[in-house]
Amino acid sequence: MAKTTPIEFIRQVQAETKKVVWPTRRETIMTGVMVVIMTTVLALFFLGVDTFFNAVVQALLKLAK
Repeated sequence: MAKTTPIEFIRQVQAETKKVVWPTRRETIMTGVMVVIMTTVLALFFLGVDTFFNAVVQALLKLAK
């Protein structure tokens, strides 16, 4: 395996970085908004699931008394 010099490595990194298609400001904002929306939806879903299971466990514990 051929060894790459640090300068050649930096050139390769710069060449690869130029190939990257960076998102636009609008795309970045829209992605951020979607992440916030999905996180909120999932948080509400898991709150509902947790509340349901809490009610079931509490009902079962009352039966055990």
